[in-house]
Amino acid sequence: MVRITYVEPSGTARTIDVPEGWSLMQGATANGVAGIVAECGGSCACATCHCYVDEARLADLPVASDTEVAMLDFVAAERRQTSRLSCQIRATGALEGLVVRLPETQD
Repeated sequence: MVRITYVEPSGTARTIDVPEGWSLMQGATANGVAGIVAECGGSCACATCHCYVDEARLADLPVASDTEVAMLDFVAAERRQTSRLSCQIRATGALEGLVVRLPETQD
């Protein structure tokens, strides 16, 4: 398990043990985290699992694919330097303690 903290749009922080290999989107939806819609179910086709990754931890994540970068053009909330799609980030030991913030809207 990998401990990931999700900060919901309300500001509530929820720390969840996400099974290694699961996407951060799967961890959020399986645990009822508010702020992730995940309309496409994790196939990188909708941008409704947008999140902001803690800037200090960006280097711990794999580089975003061209498909993810293209989908980030369609996020509903402000796109930032730290924007990622949570369906494209897999929980690994290297991400232990990661904090992701969820935007005010996904639609």
